[in-house]
Amino acid sequence: MAQSSKHKQGQIGLSFPMLTKTNYTAWAMKIRVFMQAHSRRETIDPRDPKAAVEDKIDKRALAMIYQSIPEELPLTLVERKTAKNAWEATKTVSLGATKVKQAKAQTLKSEFESINMKDTDQLDDFCMKLNGLVARIRALGKTIGEEYVLKKMLRAVPAKFLKIASAIEQFGNIETMSVEEVIGSLKAHEE
Repeated sequence: MAQSSKHKQGQIGLSFPMLTKTNYTAWAMKIRVFMQAHSRRETIDPRDPKAAVEDKIDKRALAMIYQSIPEELPLTLVERKTAKNAWEATKTVSLGATKVKQAKAQTLKSEFESINMKDTDQLDDFCMKLNGLVARIRALGKTIGEEYVLKKMLRAVPAKFLKIASAIEQFGNIETMSVEEVIGSLKAHEE
């Protein structure tokens, strides 16, 4: 939330919420409220799109936007001369990036779900590929639990590993086992 501090003349200065890669929706709602509290909302959400906004009011609204965005974003907004244009560009950049991340995560999850180890695959290569997918999914901010990964790994092995995979599922405690422990058990069986 906004932090306030008293200035010498009794005015209150506000610290605006900072936009991040993942909080656009909440950030936009908060900034709208700040704009409304400072009589600047018309600059980004005009009731009459044809009505002109006073230059001084627009510049203050633009300053509010610039104050609440990360350091790298102003470089993309430099050509935006009005608060409305900067607001729309920020929305496009933020939601576009979020949609790309979501699409990428969905593609990786599909790849994760469909991956299976072939009889000719080396166990180490398969496990590295599976762990690489998991790491890339997690890097996009999506959670994927260890137990889920273990179950997928045990379902994805070829017939030569089915006995050990079944034994691990039946007698091992999947909730507390690590991926490394399962890989170790599979490697011991392979040798």
